[in-house]
Amino acid sequence: MSLKSRLTTLACFAGVLSLGLGALGCAGSGTNPTPPAPIQFVYTSDAHYGITRATFQGATTVNAQPVHAAMIGRINSLPTVTLPLDGGLHQGQLVGAMNFVAMTGDIANRSEVPIQSSAASWAQFKTDYLDGITLKNASGQASPIFLAPGNHDVSNAIGYYKTMNPLTDATVMAEIYNRMMSPSSLRTAATYNYTNDKVNYSKDIGGVHFVFVNMWPDSGVRAWLDTDLRSVASTTPVILFTHDQPEVESKHFTNPNGVHDINATDKFENLLVDQLADGLTISAPSTLEQTAFVTWLKAHKNVVAYFHGNDNVNSFRTYTGPAADISLPVFQVDSPMKGNVSGTTETKLSFMVVTIDVAAKKLTARECLWNPTATFGAPVAWGVVKTIDLVPRAN
Repeated sequence: MSLKSRLTTLACFAGVLSLGLGALGCAGSGTNPTPPAPIQFVYTSDAHYGITRATFQGATTVNAQPVHAAMIGRINSLPTVTLPLDGGLHQGQLVGAMNFVAMTGDIANRSEVPIQSSAASWAQFKTDYLDGITLKNASGQASPIFLAPGNHDVSNAIGYYKTMNPLTDATVMAEIYNRMMSPSSLRTAATYNYTNDKVNYSKDIGGVHFVFVNMWPDSGVRAWLDTDLRSVASTTPVILFTHDQPEVESKHFTNPNGVHDINATDKFENLLVDQLADGLTISAPSTLEQTAFVTWLKAHKNVVAYFHGNDNVNSFRTYTGPAADISLPVFQVDSPMKGNVSGTTETKLSFMVVTIDVAAKKLTARECLWNPTATFGAPVAWGVVKTIDLVPRAN
């Protein structure tokens, strides 16, 4: 081997050791390094601890914890599962390492009597997810769990127009805020303040900018996003995680009536900073609000994918906006407890497995059916698949 080849090989080997990126590899000559490992993550949402499923794996009136325990058992099995021959990225290969798990809210169901408190739901979630998920990344470290809040989590913290017990309990919001925002002063259920303590953060992984935002990109979130994206190159793919769908629900905005409070007459939930501009009732559309979001998207064409919960069904689609002048790939995920389809057909229960090839600038999302035979421990099956390009949008 020439001196140049030896030096190149040693440099590559040293770089691998220092970065802990064994998956990058180096060819013997030092001239043909193997491609970087894919970015992979699991996506789920709308856990809704506190409610029950009518049926699950032969039992009736099943609370959330055994359902989630069963799902997490299937999540933990993923590294040894083979991806299907479906035309998607890394088809026919073992799933392998996972960079992270994403969960976009409604950890706790709203604590309307007789549903349990936010604190009780968080304790169950911590046992199942934070202590129970055993996935590892390519370096052998525990895969982090990235959290964003849902409307039920926020309503538990700030109140709701129907009676809850307790009237407010900010446990879940405080726990999400502490873990994701790492404040110098940890919040408690008593000190958490929704007005000031929003959950907005980003993670740079393997050349992709992942952004997790508070509920939906309202004007407050968009202002934060503008600051966050200021240092991100216009060619870097940005992937957005929210709780709400792009076609945001009007009831989630701040009450435009009277003193703008939460009350049983108007039924606005005051989850978003903007007052609804389209009308004075929750039956009004959210056209103006979506139009403002679309205007923002047009200025940030490297936002290439939008992941959300809230609708409680697996769907891969394109958001075109109120004027049909935008094209944004959207990935919405099922709920283990409140699925629009899987709520009554448990064999359709699913989460997403997402694979990204940064070099090829592509993303594949797969529906992973984790209860296909409605029996404990059965292997997962695969449903629909969607592959998109990770290049700036044309519109």
